[in-house]
Amino acid sequence: MAKELAEKAKEAFLDDDFDVAVDLYSKAIDLDPNCAAFFADRAQANIKLHNFTEAVADANKAIELEPTLAKAYLRKGTACMKLEEYTTAKAALEKGASVAPNESKFEKMIDECNLLIAEEEKDLVQQVPPTLPSSSTTPLATASDTPPVPSPAPPAKPMFRHEFYQKPEEIVVTVFAKGIPKQNVNVEFGDQILSVVIDVSGGEAYHFQPRLFGKIIPDKCRYEVLSTKVEIRLAKAEIITWASLEYGKGQTLLPKPNVPSAVSQRPVYPSSKPGKDWDKLEAEVKKQEKDEKLDGDAAMNKFFSDIYQSADEDMRRAMNKSFAESNGTVLSTNWKEVGTKKVESTPPDGMELKKWEY
Repeated sequence: MAKELAEKAKEAFLDDDFDVAVDLYSKAIDLDPNCAAFFADRAQANIKLHNFTEAVADANKAIELEPTLAKAYLRKGTACMKLEEYTTAKAALEKGASVAPNESKFEKMIDECNLLIAEEEKDLVQQVPPTLPSSSTTPLATASDTPPVPSPAPPAKPMFRHEFYQKPEEIVVTVFAKGIPKQNVNVEFGDQILSVVIDVSGGEAYHFQPRLFGKIIPDKCRYEVLSTKVEIRLAKAEIITWASLEYGKGQTLLPKPNVPSAVSQRPVYPSSKPGKDWDKLEAEVKKQEKDEKLDGDAAMNKFFSDIYQSADEDMRRAMNKSFAESNGTVLSTNWKEVGTKKVESTPPDGMELKKWEY
């Protein structure tokens, strides 16, 4: 019966009816919860529906059930890239490549991850620190003064309640699960993903798998199963204040002020001053940037930037690959032309290409 449902799900997927495919795969999983292929195939359908967090959870379960299932690593890598979790995606793809060394998709996607990771690191280096409030303004509360902040409203009929609070360097998430054996708790960390799965004897497993508000450092995260709760500590990648636990449920990132240690820090009290309309300010800045007339190198850079912003995925891959491999001398938008070969450096007329040795 489970295989019949999976076959119907595959037919629905081929007909681009992805909602029906997810529903049928879910029914197949209910009948056979130990079939890794069902989870991997449902992950693919979830990717088509842009349910990327759910796809990562399905791929993780497939890998747990069958560590040699290559397509599970491919699904996880694809979903993590869509979530801009490039480091996590690369790790999954590299593991998949070791399982299926003849599958060329892994190598291509790993190369794409490397380019995107390099771009991300470059953006971080060039990022200008925000202006911090002066010492005359009302001091911000310290982490020790900040009480636990309740999490956003949980979904209907949650099995366990969860809350979080934060310190400058970490987020502490508490799942109030009483009397759960350690072996029944599985917690995994991604660059911006938390996955908590708790197996409950005689009942359906508890899943809490949010995309996080900010990025974390997976290697520095840890968790502990206690008698009345599961305590999870997430190491922040940046020392900023999270407006919420989950991505998309807060409006802004608040930078941690550089307050001298000698200055006493007091709690924040409500202010009668009206707040600024940041959405309006952002719209005005974007309009000014659009209307700004540039010339010379600035105009050329803006021209290429506009092309990249409006390009599809293949055009962006072509631009990234050609620019990186040619040492900045070639910029192509034709993936069919540059995707199958290495792009050689082509210096301008009258100039000579030299290889620097360090």
